Amino acid sequence: MQPLKRRTTLILGGTGILAAATGAAGLLWGQGTGTGLQTTGGQELSEPQALHSAEGHLQVKLSAAPGRVRVAGRDVDVFSYNGSLPGPTLFLRPGDQVNVGLENRLAAPTNLHVHGLHVSPEGNSDNALVSVDPGTSFDYEYRLPADHPPGVYWYHPHRHGSVADQIFGGLYGAIIVQDPQPVPVSRERILVISDISLDAGGSIAAVSAMEKMMGREGNLVLVNGQLNPALAALPGERERWRIINACTSRYLKLRLDGQAMQLLGLDSGRYQTPRDVEEVLLAPGNRADLLVTAAPGMAVLRTLPVDRGSMGSMMGGSNGNGQSRPGPDGTVLATLTVTGAPAAVPGPVPAQPEPRDLRSVAVTAHRELVFAMAMAMGMNSDTQGMGGGTGSGMMSFTINGKPFDPARVDTSVPAGAVEEWTLRNTSPMDHPVHLHVWPMQIIEQAGRPVDTPVWQDVVNVPARSSVRVRIAFDDFTGKTVYHCHILDHEDSGMMGVIEAR
Repeated sequence: MQPLKRRTTLILGGTGILAAATGAAGLLWGQGTGTGLQTTGGQELSEPQALHSAEGHLQVKLSAAPGRVRVAGRDVDVFSYNGSLPGPTLFLRPGDQVNVGLENRLAAPTNLHVHGLHVSPEGNSDNALVSVDPGTSFDYEYRLPADHPPGVYWYHPHRHGSVADQIFGGLYGAIIVQDPQPVPVSRERILVISDISLDAGGSIAAVSAMEKMMGREGNLVLVNGQLNPALAALPGERERWRIINACTSRYLKLRLDGQAMQLLGLDSGRYQTPRDVEEVLLAPGNRADLLVTAAPGMAVLRTLPVDRGSMGSMMGGSNGNGQSRPGPDGTVLATLTVTGAPAAVPGPVPAQPEPRDLRSVAVTAHRELVFAMAMAMGMNSDTQGMGGGTGSGMMSFTINGKPFDPARVDTSVPAGAVEEWTLRNTSPMDHPVHLHVWPMQIIEQAGRPVDTPVWQDVVNVPARSSVRVRIAFDDFTGKTVYHCHILDHEDSGMMGVIEAR
C-alpha cells in the first residue's frame, strides 16, 4: 500500500479492541445472538446524522474508532465512524467538492472508499491503494462531475486484508447525490442494512476459517443499527426509501407485502419511470432507490432466503452451504404501521433522462475476467484454527488465475475507451463483482440479452455462469480495482488492479 500525505499523529484513547471484527455465517437468532447477549427491537427508526453540502462544498471529519456504541438496543463494543452506527449520511449535489478528514483510531491500518461515486481514483481522491496507519489521519478530496448521476451511494473502508473485519465491525455510512428535480414524497428514509455477530460480553465475535471461506453472515441483521425498528405513515403517503446492503456477504431479497413498491433504480442506475416491484434482490454492496405508497394496516419489511451457492463438493462433502437460513417467511427487518386520515395524493414522479446505452457504441476491446475458487495445495480436513485469508493453505480466490497483488497492474485501458467484459464465474458460489469509479451496463446475463439499459456498479455473477457488461472509461485516469464484493473473498485475493491511461 502506498502512504500519501498525513496530518499530525493522533493519541489513541484506551486500549481499543482488536481489528479482527468477525461473524458467523448463515445464522439468524431473532432478538438475541444466541450467546447470552440480550438485545431488543421494535423501537422507532432512528436515522444517521445528516450532513449537507452548501454552495458546492462539504467538509467532513470521520473518526474510525473502537468503542461503546448503541446497537440492537444495547451498548456494545464495535467499530464506528464518529461514535455512531451507521456513520453520518453525506448529502451531495453534482459538481460538489467534498473534503473528508479521516482519523484512524483503530489498532490496524484503514482507508476510505466512496462506493459508486464517479470520481478520480488518483492521489487523495477515491484511491483504494492508500493506507492510513493507526494513530494517523488522511485528507481526502473528491470532486463530483457536474453531470454526476443522482442516486444512493455509500462509504466504507477498503484496506486490503481487513475490509471484511472493519465493515462487519460497523464502519459504513450512506452518501446521497440529490436529484436536480426533486421527487414529490411525504418523507425520505435512509435504511442501511448490515449484519454483525456479538458475543455474550457485547464484543465482536470470533470467526472461523470456514466462515471466512464462505463469506461471513452475522447473527444480527440490523437497520441503521437497530433490530426491527418501527416506522409509521398515513394512508396514501408516498415515502422514498434509500436502501443500502452494507452486509459483508449476505444477499437481501426484500419484500413488503401489502404495500405498493416502485423501484426508481439500482446503484447509480435510474429508470426513466418507476417500475412496480414485489421483491428487490440486493447483492452485497448494491443499493435500491424505492418509492413506497402506504396502504392501511401493518406491513413487515423482510428479507427472504437466498441461496448464493455451496462449497460442499469442494470440501469433500462437508456442509459448506452459502444459503442465508432464516425461517421460511424470512427475517424481519422493520415494521411499518399505516393508520390515520388519508394523506393528499402526491404529485407525479418526474420522468428521468433516458439512460445511456452502449449497445450501439463501437467497442474498443473485449476482455474476459474469470473468478475462480480452488483448493490450495496442502489442504487437509482440519480447518479449525487456520487463517482464512490469503496464504491460509485452504482455498485460493483468484481472478484470471492470480490473487491480488497491489504492485501488479492486471488490466490497462486507454482513457475514453468503451470495452466489453465477460465476467465468468467458474466456482460453485455467486460472486458480486464491483468495479470502482466506472459503472457497468449489463448487456447479457446467462446467455440472454438484456432488453433495456441496466447500469450497476455491483453486478452479481451466479455460480458457474457469466454476465457480459460494457464500460465507458470516461473522465478519469489512474489506478483502481475490481473485485468480488463478498468481502472475505476480496480480502483473500479475489481482486485485480486496473489502470486507465
